[in-house]
Amino acid sequence: MAEQSFDYVIVGAGSAGCVLAARLSEDPAARVLLLEAGGEDTADEIHIPAAFASLFKTRWDWNYETVEQKHTGKSAYWPRGKVLGGCSSINAMIYIRGNRADYDGWRDSHGATGWGWDDVLPYFTRAEANQRFGGPLHGTDGPLHVEDRRFTHELSSAWVDSAVAWGLKRTDDFNGESQEGAGQYQVTCKRGRRWSTADAYLRPALSRPNLTVRTHAQTTRILFEGARASGVSYLDKGMPATVRATREVLLCGGAVNSPQLLMLSGVGPAEHLRELGIDVVAGLPGVGENLHDHPAAPIIWSTKGTTDLVDAATPAGLVRYQLTRRGPLASNVGEAGAFFPTRDGLAAPDMQVHVAPTLFYDNGLREPAVSGFTSAATLVDVASRGRLRLKSANPLWKPEIDPAYYSEPIDMETMRSALRSLIDIGRSGPLARFLDRPHLPASHELSDEALTEHIRENTQTLYHPVGTCAMGSGDQAVVDPELKVRGIDGLRVVDASVMPVVPRGNTNAPTIMVAEKAADLIRGLGVAG
Repeated sequence: MAEQSFDYVIVGAGSAGCVLAARLSEDPAARVLLLEAGGEDTADEIHIPAAFASLFKTRWDWNYETVEQKHTGKSAYWPRGKVLGGCSSINAMIYIRGNRADYDGWRDSHGATGWGWDDVLPYFTRAEANQRFGGPLHGTDGPLHVEDRRFTHELSSAWVDSAVAWGLKRTDDFNGESQEGAGQYQVTCKRGRRWSTADAYLRPALSRPNLTVRTHAQTTRILFEGARASGVSYLDKGMPATVRATREVLLCGGAVNSPQLLMLSGVGPAEHLRELGIDVVAGLPGVGENLHDHPAAPIIWSTKGTTDLVDAATPAGLVRYQLTRRGPLASNVGEAGAFFPTRDGLAAPDMQVHVAPTLFYDNGLREPAVSGFTSAATLVDVASRGRLRLKSANPLWKPEIDPAYYSEPIDMETMRSALRSLIDIGRSGPLARFLDRPHLPASHELSDEALTEHIRENTQTLYHPVGTCAMGSGDQAVVDPELKVRGIDGLRVVDASVMPVVPRGNTNAPTIMVAEKAADLIRGLGVAG
């Protein structure tokens, strides 16, 4: 079979890859190939908002596990989307951009010139079609639909009222002038249905003759001619294949798969690669370093005098949703929350809260034993840093993932403080009348030692790993501010792995922003207006 050739080969049809494929194929002269290791996003569970956790540990999930964490004594399960749309097809759909301080910090502390808040805001607004908010901070005609959820449980509203009574200000827009406060989350849905990047960007572009999409196509190696990326090898439904890229290879595999593919291809820490018998193409010590994530830990109560979200998981509930796109199955589960600082003197919040009108812990994989309410502290200003390494030169082996949760003591201290605040919020305001008794932990009268043990036992990912191909200008930077891999021509990384520091908040909207801006960088266009 003759080797095929495209101008751009995009690896990964996730939150970033779908954006790039759509934007680059807007030029009819550009031949674009999009490779996705997973399959089509046809499962009903993908499109029903409340069903997202049922996708975990299925064929739509890479199903990663971290190494045992030194400071929790446990490994952590990391779901990652293996399907068109990537994690935007299996996430909780919360639309959060992060804080102005995050992006100004990328620019000022990491040398990511052109990525300050004023630089990236136009790309957030270009992407967005917000149902309620408009300019100058929101877009109204972009591909990504953002709306007020079509179902909100009374427990979520009561929690917001109680958080305000406790002392937080009320906010109706976490992406407005100020991030701080308590309120309801907006979601990436369209009329009650999940709206992934496959829906928003890819599907409208599929009719273009210059765009080719191949599913069940797992990339195994980047090909080089000298110091230039010239194409990739991949498994096409299990059969070896190669394809050439005449302009660029664009890695959009995320914080796990992109550094893994770089190292498999000889780009990364030279000593590590040589130990595995991999020829070094470019010795970049930062590949796989700087791994970090938002850890979360819950406070859960059993409830009284109300319903539980899982009560709607019935044939009747499904029929109601299918007919109206309303009712509890239109919930994204993490309906409301807050941002606040846990101590004085912080320039921006270090804590985010996600609340759910059901028992949600262990990634929602446990059947609720009682009707309940979950309030989860999520650390968004993370001091701890880990790393990702290969276990083998075999591309089908999963890599070794170590986010090093709580390796910096301040992270544990912050989580303890936040959980005590969540306990206080549950005791005051209108929420209290719905709460029966503590469920997890079984008592709220806890010493610091007991609370620390609860956090160790119940920490899970909030699904936001970043940083393993960090952007910047220092020695550890993997890509420059144009997202080009240092020392290599024709190769960029475009996904959450380039974020030098995780934004304060859910990372899907920032990943889409990165891809929108990357598309302009690749095309040589100016800043979006």
